[in-house]
Amino acid sequence: MRSAVTISLVPEARGGPFVYWDDLAAGCRAAAALGFNAVEVFPPGPDAVDRAALRELLDETGLALAAVGTGAGWVKHKLSLTSADAATRDKAVAFVQRTMDLAAQFGAPAIIGSMQGKWEGTVPKPTALRYLGGALFKLDEHAADLGHTLLYEPLNRYETNLINTQGDGAQFLAGLGTRNVKLLADLYHMNIEETNLADALRAAGPYVGHVHFADSNRRAAGLGHTDFAPIVAALVEIGYTGYLSAEVLPLPDSDVAARTTIESFRKYVS
Repeated sequence: MRSAVTISLVPEARGGPFVYWDDLAAGCRAAAALGFNAVEVFPPGPDAVDRAALRELLDETGLALAAVGTGAGWVKHKLSLTSADAATRDKAVAFVQRTMDLAAQFGAPAIIGSMQGKWEGTVPKPTALRYLGGALFKLDEHAADLGHTLLYEPLNRYETNLINTQGDGAQFLAGLGTRNVKLLADLYHMNIEETNLADALRAAGPYVGHVHFADSNRRAAGLGHTDFAPIVAALVEIGYTGYLSAEVLPLPDSDVAARTTIESFRKYVS
């Protein structure tokens, strides 16, 4: 398993759980100095990143790109895969596809989190799930064309009313028959929704494609009450070799959050 830390470039998401903010170069250099293996980047959009500059920056720091988030699709552009409006849903799929194109250039997956939306108003739950399934099936084909995976993240009940657990996520993907969509296991969301985090990871097994390494209070691992030893043991048991990425609040500040994360990573993984 490898370590990663988040960098948000989305002003509209300020206050969210990202360790570094605004300055991609500064975030990468700080992450490299602490010994992280990679960064997970959340851009305002797929066309907002200078790809040549990012390549140069990653080469300079020796970092990999762990994943690229699509959260700006919702918080900035108000796009949702389960919108009542068909044109909005189409724009949302196109936004994710372009983000996948960006990520694939660096050997990374894109993440669908908040863009999944929720069921409400004129869109009942079965319809919302049908919209989401149709979008993921189409995006699975795009992932196959790129030769990369796409990450779908079950969120807690306060952020979506569609799919909240790893088990439900795995069952949903199995029903779709997708081959290139994996689950993002966010330990903060799982702390709210799962009975036992380690058992949930074991049950999801091969569907787990990425892990957000966060404590029970969305702070850095080690600053809450989560017991990470059985979680890491479960990840080892299912053969997970991907990233533990710190999508955590920058509290008390970015430096402490990053340092605490890498210390916890070394404690439990290395």
